[in-house]
Amino acid sequence: MDQVPRGSELGRVLRRPVDQMILDRFGIEGKVAIVTGAGLGIGRGIAIGLAEAGADVAVGARTRSDLEEVANRIRTLGRRALVVPTDVTRQAACEHLVEATVEEFGRLDILVNNAGGAMPRAAMDTSEGFMARTFAFNVTAPLTLTKLAARHIVDTAGHGAVVNISSRSASMTQTMFVAYGAAKAALDRLTRNIAPELAPRVRVNAIDVGGVATRSLDVVLTDDSLRRQFVEGTPMGRPGEPEDIACAVLYLVSDASSWVTGKVFEIDGGSESTSIAVQAPPLEPTVLEGRDLSAGN
Repeated sequence: MDQVPRGSELGRVLRRPVDQMILDRFGIEGKVAIVTGAGLGIGRGIAIGLAEAGADVAVGARTRSDLEEVANRIRTLGRRALVVPTDVTRQAACEHLVEATVEEFGRLDILVNNAGGAMPRAAMDTSEGFMARTFAFNVTAPLTLTKLAARHIVDTAGHGAVVNISSRSASMTQTMFVAYGAAKAALDRLTRNIAPELAPRVRVNAIDVGGVATRSLDVVLTDDSLRRQFVEGTPMGRPGEPEDIACAVLYLVSDASSWVTGKVFEIDGGSESTSIAVQAPPLEPTVLEGRDLSAGN
């Protein structure tokens, strides 16, 4: 596609109508969204939130039963839903997700790359394979889906938006998260670098998410001592809820953010350091055949 100069006809088309009220800019009625990792937690909250705001939603994740529950909830809101079981680490599955969505709804406006994650693991126990799988899940998959979606967004809707769900682990120092933190930092950089290439037709932004009350945080929130520590370490005095992230996503996919691209938003209750630290095992000298190598003999 030829570069669009400033002041072009496209630029004028992408501006909001002069008679549009401010709240109208947050509406996404009639738009079509894809949300990955939509079966549980943050992804579920985003998918339902977009439907509440007027979008039809294709939900992708590995477990069909979770997706069916979310889809049923979307339908009760009067919106259409499509269930597409998807392993985002497989390119063919990503292609199927996007193509099935366009075939079902006739267009695509929004992609939310929410699927991702990795278990904590000490740096000394992090293998090349574990690092590669973490990057495939958290970086390569969003890139693949963004490229696929961007083409269909431009061809069917003219313009739209992509939101990458990242993590505050990208910018905080956290033990036990060398793979996950590095991958999310890469996702943030991917967001910033791809945005000017896809602008102005497709806007790309990311959200660095803090501690949200989902299944992954249950070990903290179900322990009184750990929960107290977490809450005291969060300026807003509570864990986040999936709806907190959904509200930010709605802003970023709606016309309310029509002049925003290539940015990473921190939605984290005000946290500037980790509320709960996962301790890594100390690095100790190797002991071979009864010899303590730290002794120097």
